[in-house]
Amino acid sequence: MITIPNAVEEVIKKKPLLESALVEGLVNLSALARKLKPEIEKKVGKEVNDSAVIVALNRLVPRLELMSVMKFKRVVENIGDIIVRSNLADIAYANSHTLFEKQAILLDRVRNMKDVFCTFSQGIYETTLVVSSSIADLVAETFKDEKLIAKSEDLSSITVKLPSENSVCPGVYYYIFKELAWDNINITEVIITTNEFTVVISDEDIHRAFSILMKAKRQAGMQ
Repeated sequence: MITIPNAVEEVIKKKPLLESALVEGLVNLSALARKLKPEIEKKVGKEVNDSAVIVALNRLVPRLELMSVMKFKRVVENIGDIIVRSNLADIAYANSHTLFEKQAILLDRVRNMKDVFCTFSQGIYETTLVVSSSIADLVAETFKDEKLIAKSEDLSSITVKLPSENSVCPGVYYYIFKELAWDNINITEVIITTNEFTVVISDEDIHRAFSILMKAKRQAGMQ
């Protein structure tokens, strides 16, 4: 059987949002200890009292703070270019046997258009297009025989260039998305490739989101 401190650490590390709240000092340790006690007792194989769990949490928090700072610094300080696009639309269609053909037609029609953004994200049952608003009518015309699921306009995007080692650095997306979530910024769409990712958000949130990411990068550089 493991010790109470080890059991507490195992439980907390499996709950990243709780770990983050502890680091931010947003959790009542007495209430948390009571909540975690049944799980801790199961791990250690005996009854434990609230005070023992509270002591373990108090000792764990400083280490979590240090680890959080180090992880966040490693992720954010290596962020490359941050590119903002505006005037976007997010359009989703049900997958069909003709959808690929329509995608090819659309790409052929926009390939010589300057400053046009057009990307596809295919799921099991539907495909989403994130496109410049200037070609939204062209998309509607091209896909007129397909089943439209949803359409959102007045959107913008932020594309973040990541270091090549991001694929072996756990939590890359978590730490960045957490910064946006803390400020109550809703993400409409996420587009991810190997070394970059794009978040699509409402026009009204774009300035806040950009400021948050730039501030986080500057802070990481100063730590």
